[in-house]
Amino acid sequence: MTTTVPPAPAAGVGVAQPVRRRFGLPAGAALLFLASIIVSFLAASSAPTPLYDVYASSWGFSALTTTIVFGGYALAVLAALLVFGRVSDHLGRRPVLLAALAGQAVAMLIFATAGGVAALLTARIVQGLSAGAALGAVGAGMVDIDRARGATANAVAPAAGTATGALASALTVQYLPAPTQLVYYLLLALFVLQAGGVVLLAETARPTPGALASLVPHLALPRRLRRPVAIVTPALLAVWAFAGFHGSLGPALTKSLVRSTSAGYGGLSLFLFMAVAAASVFLLRAVPARTVLHVSLLALIAAVGVSLVSIGTGAVAGFLLGSAVAGVGFGGGLNGSVRLVVPLAGPHERAGILSLLYAVSYLGMGVPVVVGGLLVEHGGGLLATSLGYGIAVIVLAAAALAGLVAAPARPAPARCGVAPGATHRSRSMSG
Repeated sequence: MTTTVPPAPAAGVGVAQPVRRRFGLPAGAALLFLASIIVSFLAASSAPTPLYDVYASSWGFSALTTTIVFGGYALAVLAALLVFGRVSDHLGRRPVLLAALAGQAVAMLIFATAGGVAALLTARIVQGLSAGAALGAVGAGMVDIDRARGATANAVAPAAGTATGALASALTVQYLPAPTQLVYYLLLALFVLQAGGVVLLAETARPTPGALASLVPHLALPRRLRRPVAIVTPALLAVWAFAGFHGSLGPALTKSLVRSTSAGYGGLSLFLFMAVAAASVFLLRAVPARTVLHVSLLALIAAVGVSLVSIGTGAVAGFLLGSAVAGVGFGGGLNGSVRLVVPLAGPHERAGILSLLYAVSYLGMGVPVVVGGLLVEHGGGLLATSLGYGIAVIVLAAAALAGLVAAPARPAPARCGVAPGATHRSRSMSG
């Protein structure tokens, strides 16, 4: 699967100072180029999604193996976010990006030559580590260049990349030769080109001491933030669990409902989910965070309800409609949760708070899909597991909504809202 993978929030938090000199590329071109790296990394992460059935039929593995492979990817991203999230502040953006692009290239080669589950899992872990390390540097670099546009690009690009990768991979598998190789070689060529582009970029962060110390994860939760974090935690778990569901089990479920073995349907639900998520983040970027969170949770509850009814009745159109509406829940849920909590934190606390929120997010994405895989194999099968999974997501979303309604709004001490992946230097937005 893929995952929707957001840029590491801890990167660029008040350590490095931007280098005041002309960019190797014009500022606008540099910003677009860095955004393209996010898109390509997340597209690569979703490229295997339509191929899981091909792998399963060739290598004889079950839905449980699929979810374990996905869970390994999610945990690798989480580890990289926590360990490497701040290292580009000390080493500079370009060295981290070049190393991560090299890691992605290695992952593509492993994918293209994979002959079994061990190679597939290895490729996903390498891919997750390199993506988690790079996206923090990319996100910080875009904010270095332009605070407002960089924050928007940080919010929109991950979901846009995931949607693009899922659809492009599905079409490649369906209509082009060598389905388990071609898409990876195309991505490999793209990463090589992007490495050349990174060489043309000027460094936007002045290297500083402390690189080794920055590798130690630091999670902090001041007492005054415990209640808002408690409110958004079920929201993050709900939206990320449903994202994991669409990435790992969604393709098989979609093809089951359509009653087709066509790989073209494998990435359809994930494409709709992430495309709408990207659009909703952009359209709701100026709406107050509490309002965004209310809208996203209501949308998620409605979307999951529609999906469950559609699964029960075999209505594929309803399931795809639910996937699209759920994108509003995912995009708004992540953006609203972060913006609700971060404005209450002091400047020296934001990196730890953001790392904590993303740790919750990736645990919410990785663990439930593995449990879902166990239930598919040893429980009631794909359809029954999907129903149980959806009910759990509704319960989490309803709990988050109830907590949000019960909790009084608290004024932020400063206008410092953060979009997904943005640092405290991004455009100010009060929650």
